[in-house]
Amino acid sequence: MTIGDKNGRETAVLLMHCPDKQGILAAITEFINENNGNILYLDQHVDREEGIFYTRIEWDLNGFVIPKEKVKDYFETLFGSKYNLTWWRIYFSDRKPRMAIMVSKMPHCLYDLLARHAAGEWEVEIPLIISNHDDLSHVAEQFKIPYHHFPVNRDTKNKVEAAELALLKKHDVDFIVLARYMQILSADFIKQYPERVINIHHSFLPAFMGAKPYHAAHQRGVKIIGATSHYVTSDLDAGPIIEQDVVRITHKDSVSSLVHKGRDLEKIVLSRAVQKHLERKVLVYKNRTVVFS
Repeated sequence: MTIGDKNGRETAVLLMHCPDKQGILAAITEFINENNGNILYLDQHVDREEGIFYTRIEWDLNGFVIPKEKVKDYFETLFGSKYNLTWWRIYFSDRKPRMAIMVSKMPHCLYDLLARHAAGEWEVEIPLIISNHDDLSHVAEQFKIPYHHFPVNRDTKNKVEAAELALLKKHDVDFIVLARYMQILSADFIKQYPERVINIHHSFLPAFMGAKPYHAAHQRGVKIIGATSHYVTSDLDAGPIIEQDVVRITHKDSVSSLVHKGRDLEKIVLSRAVQKHLERKVLVYKNRTVVFS
């Protein structure tokens, strides 16, 4: 689930990182407690090599003295300059995140995302699906989600991305999931959604590149296949990693069984990454992530 709980309790989540300094956690928790906030979750990490402090704190807003619309102002005034906060966000559970899905022809990740949403596993809204092919429009129809087909080639890429961005803005999309979307997003597109575009791919890269990585891996006799989900940056497939997993294989596995196991792993790893993002449990620093439990 996302922030908040099934009992209808409204909560706030603070995510932040800053230079490590004695007393910062005590000051923040004291601020919450003094204003009648009940802390429901607290996790922290200190990167001793970088000297960076990370934390995630969630608290109950029931009875909290400071009005919700003023919480961010208070936090900025009391802690922003004093502790040299390099990055921080406060999220409130009364607003469901809005997730757009981009897909090409492979349906496995799309089906998994939509099924989890339909089953009520996630508190998220999916206002639209975007694709560069029309092949999966029937899937969107099954789940009653608008499907927008944008054929794209090298000559039309800039125009298409501008139209897609306008559509995403119109639907107030918070973040995007690339469910095996087989197009490279431009740097200008990515800048509009920093650390808010989640991708999934097999982990054969860079050893097995090209159109048939599973065939190449089978010929090489690999014993592990994996999947990686990460935030998209302008460096292709090199963004901050959110989630990874592997499955062992043997000489008994055919190419088709490798493909089956690989795709099954892709959808699981992608859904785990989306869930962590929805729960506001991912912090990015430089090109690495801190993922809270």
